[in-house]
Amino acid sequence: RDAIELRASDVHLEPFEDEFRIRYRIDGDLQEVPVPPSLKRFQPAIVSRVKILSHLNIAEKRVPQDGRIKIRVDTHEVDIRVSIIPMLHGEAVVMRLLRQNSKLRGMSDLGMNHRELECFRRVVQLPHGIILVTGPTGSGKTSTLYTALNEINDHIRKIITIEDPVEYQLKGVNQIQVNEKSGLTFARGLRSILRHDPDVVLIGEIRDQETAQIAVQASLTGHLVFSTLHTNDAPGALTRLVDMGVEPYLVASSLEAVLAQRLVRVLCPNCKQVDDSPTAAAYKTKLGIPLNHKIFKSVGCRECRNTGFHGRNAIFEWMDTNVEIRQLILENTSTDKLRDAAIRDGMRTLAEDGWRLVRQGVTTVEEVLSVTTAKEVSRTNVDEKDGGDESTAALAVAR
Repeated sequence: RDAIELRASDVHLEPFEDEFRIRYRIDGDLQEVPVPPSLKRFQPAIVSRVKILSHLNIAEKRVPQDGRIKIRVDTHEVDIRVSIIPMLHGEAVVMRLLRQNSKLRGMSDLGMNHRELECFRRVVQLPHGIILVTGPTGSGKTSTLYTALNEINDHIRKIITIEDPVEYQLKGVNQIQVNEKSGLTFARGLRSILRHDPDVVLIGEIRDQETAQIAVQASLTGHLVFSTLHTNDAPGALTRLVDMGVEPYLVASSLEAVLAQRLVRVLCPNCKQVDDSPTAAAYKTKLGIPLNHKIFKSVGCRECRNTGFHGRNAIFEWMDTNVEIRQLILENTSTDKLRDAAIRDGMRTLAEDGWRLVRQGVTTVEEVLSVTTAKEVSRTNVDEKDGGDESTAALAVAR
């Protein structure tokens, strides 16, 4: 109950020689929970109780086990994914908390700028093609894809997803849970999905060549396909597909758009302060922000558990596959050249989108630097049009 009220995404139970540590992951960071030293004595009993609730073997302590718990806390239905791994001083437990009745945001609440939002709305209405969302684990890719599906979920389309795991249940959407132990992989499930006459297919992740090739073929035979990849930026998704063994001409003819995203922590509105330090002035000079423009820093208060932040916000990098980019894919060119072409077409990099939030007082420079690469930062050129688009940022503060 405590973890859910604090908006934690994960609960970590960690055994050490002289303590049993409990930590919550809140807004992407682990925060330790104060517990009495005597809790160490109850470590085996706590782990056994978790195993019982997860329908796991309480006698097995030598190999990893995965389970699932469904509970109801007040009005919240919570699906808990449990992972237990034997460590040197006992078994460690990680519980992922998935709130099943969390309300999906509308597309206008994602936090995109006007251009990105209009492009996203356009491509989700296409009859066929592939739309990829890229980023590391925990960057909000699934939430973005679910929002897209929710936008087009109506009675005239059949939507089927295959996921690992199914994080949220979507009304009116056929959802499949991957089960590799029984042979239900992404590739095998995707083949079966295509025999069920879908209009839209969501693949939780393209992990291998077989899944990538089936996804491409599905898009070329009249299906709209959504999926995710783990790449550093949007242009990197194109070269990743080619590296996975998909022919460049197939990538060029099937891929419609790529959206890269990251999550940055949002400054606590109760305690944030103007940053007038020499470091802040140096950042303003580098980023082209007027020296009289206020940027803010984190402080910490009771409302935010002394972290200085409350909630998270997404930053985006939208890339359309225009004629020039399709030609570059056919030439099997480098990611850098693809990125240059996308920027010429109007793509704003992750770092540039991050500076938009810095200018608006939503987050800090340090937060943006922590989730973007040095190459992106070196390319940054913040100007008034980047800072002036505030149409959706205020709506997108994570709650």
